[in-house]
Amino acid sequence: MNHVLDRWEPENPDFWRKQGEPVANRNLWISIPCLMLAFAVWMLWSVVAANLDKAGFHFSKDQLFFLTALPALSGATLRIFYSFLVPVFGGRRWTAISTASLLIPAFGMGLALRDPGTSYSTLLGLALLCGLGGGNFSSSMANISFFFPKARKGYATGMNAGIGNLGVSVVQLVTPLVISSAVFATSIAGQGVLFHDPKSGLDSSYWLANAGFIWVPFIVAATLAAWFGMNDIASAQASLADQAVIFKRKHNWLMCWLYVGTFGSFIGFSAAFAMLIKAQFPEVEVARFAFLGPLAGALARPLGGMISDRIGGARVTLWVFLAMGLTILLGILPALHTHQFTLFLASFIGMFILTGLGNGSTFCMIPIIFQTERERAAAGQGEAAQQQARLDAGKESAAVLGFSGAIGAYGGFFIPQSFGTSIRMTGAPDMAMVVFVGFYASCMLITWWYYARKGAPMPC
Repeated sequence: MNHVLDRWEPENPDFWRKQGEPVANRNLWISIPCLMLAFAVWMLWSVVAANLDKAGFHFSKDQLFFLTALPALSGATLRIFYSFLVPVFGGRRWTAISTASLLIPAFGMGLALRDPGTSYSTLLGLALLCGLGGGNFSSSMANISFFFPKARKGYATGMNAGIGNLGVSVVQLVTPLVISSAVFATSIAGQGVLFHDPKSGLDSSYWLANAGFIWVPFIVAATLAAWFGMNDIASAQASLADQAVIFKRKHNWLMCWLYVGTFGSFIGFSAAFAMLIKAQFPEVEVARFAFLGPLAGALARPLGGMISDRIGGARVTLWVFLAMGLTILLGILPALHTHQFTLFLASFIGMFILTGLGNGSTFCMIPIIFQTERERAAAGQGEAAQQQARLDAGKESAAVLGFSGAIGAYGGFFIPQSFGTSIRMTGAPDMAMVVFVGFYASCMLITWWYYARKGAPMPC
């Protein structure tokens, strides 16, 4: 099979119908499990930190929140670089390489978590390495955006990111199961650690190393599938200098701000959810509920993309930010004040659904914004100029998809840190929640002024 596509014209209906769609879908459906594993590795500490005490590790709440936040910090930073690597290396090559890199934190955590005497600094280093999974999102989204026509980009990026985001809920569902059973031989996972549960009065054994080792065979399989089954697009090649033009584009920075509000909230709440439940509702069994929010958010993301393809991404994004602010004010904060876990859980699941819808809608906006902007700049210069404008728009929007994903991912660091700081200073997470409401209000204003109002400069 020729892995390099010398001709790729997704906006040509005849080409798309006869040749393009099957190839694009094959690349999409290989990309999705690779991205799902990346999210699983990235969010490992959101589950592991809540179970460290069961395996004999003893750290403060602030230290545990920091462990859950650190992968987001390194992942977001790596995303900045990953955003620009697909046009340099090719989508197939970079997907295979970046997926294989997940073996480092997965295997490393397996080795380190066998011993309760492992130092906190070592665990911090492994938390940073889990950021390799976070970096993959930007390159994956940039790559998939090249394969699909404008009318299908909302669907494609929504499916890639939405099902890929399921890795967050998968890791939070699978990890509690595998750490409580001897999945691997003692020579691999070590001896189980006996833990006495003061709630139930029962003794149980835990193999925390399984949290890392369980992903190794799946990572190997996904790497091979990417290497042998995906494609590179010749026309998508671009140097770092070519892509750096996005830093001069106002809408790049505006969409970064909005994506902090949508994806930043999703990944930040995902990282903090288990620890927040444990801190505020210690009587609740965290493993039974922690995966529900990320699962709801991930499933909502493709829906957000598809709705936006029909009614416009800006309209969906605007209503999402309004609903997110109201959910905190009318649901989460009252639930915390009255200690009602059912209301807290329902409100947070609603918040996750809203972040998923917003993730899909903001990523639907980006290709439309940059194609419109480049076509306006080339207006009246002939068909050749319009074709070049569409090609340039594809490269710019791919870079912006990746770069905004990078900036948005910093929410995964700041949200858990905000909760930890608020609890340390005031004894409750309320202060952090109020700050989030103010931020969502700013996102509403930007969306309305630039993209959603009548006469907006860039309606989308």
